[in-house]
Amino acid sequence: MQAYIDILFRTIFAILLLLLAAKLLGKQTISNMTFHDFVTGITLGSITANLAFNDKLQWSHVALSLIVITVTSILLSVIALKSRKMRSWISGSPTTLIESGKILEENMRRVRYTMDSLDQALRGKGIFNIEEVNYAVLEDNGTVSVLKKDEYQYVTKKDLKLRPNAQAFPVELIMDGVLIEKNLENNGLTKKWLENELRRKGKRISDVFYAVRGTQQQLVFDFYKDGIQKPIDKE
Repeated sequence: MQAYIDILFRTIFAILLLLLAAKLLGKQTISNMTFHDFVTGITLGSITANLAFNDKLQWSHVALSLIVITVTSILLSVIALKSRKMRSWISGSPTTLIESGKILEENMRRVRYTMDSLDQALRGKGIFNIEEVNYAVLEDNGTVSVLKKDEYQYVTKKDLKLRPNAQAFPVELIMDGVLIEKNLENNGLTKKWLENELRRKGKRISDVFYAVRGTQQQLVFDFYKDGIQKPIDKE
């Protein structure tokens, strides 16, 4: 029984330490998995797993190891920020896969990137014909950035010389059925105003699962009872 309790506390302690390390390292580690971030993440995961289940390891030793890894990672990030040359070695550098509509086979071989992977990345961006691509670049974090040929690019309002509409950042008013009063207050809105808007639809706040004021100041509601008689996907 004591062994189970020990594992329980070691696991909780490991998670808390890992959360602290992730907090110190910042959002960069989880948003863009470069070489540096990948190595740091794998190392931190291995250390915390050992802390949770290897009872032969002392807590203080593992905690010290986590601190060293975290500090080292932060130092590498600082060095990468200050030195472009070191940044390329620490985090990697972008690789051009397609240039002027031509596939650069040598670059693809150098980074061991296959045509299947390239086709998959392009389909993920809604491109099913490779002839539409002018440039494709494999970024540090493994994603592929694409510039389409001019004739395949979308027409914008600027191209059509249309007057753009004013946009605002969306404001969530109700989340998971809970009224977010702080968002109402920060945007000069009131609960009474929201109740009046819902009353026009024959609804109350308690009927709403999610509500947001969109970029064009429009109100979008999702109600608990959607009125869908035969849902396409039902678990």
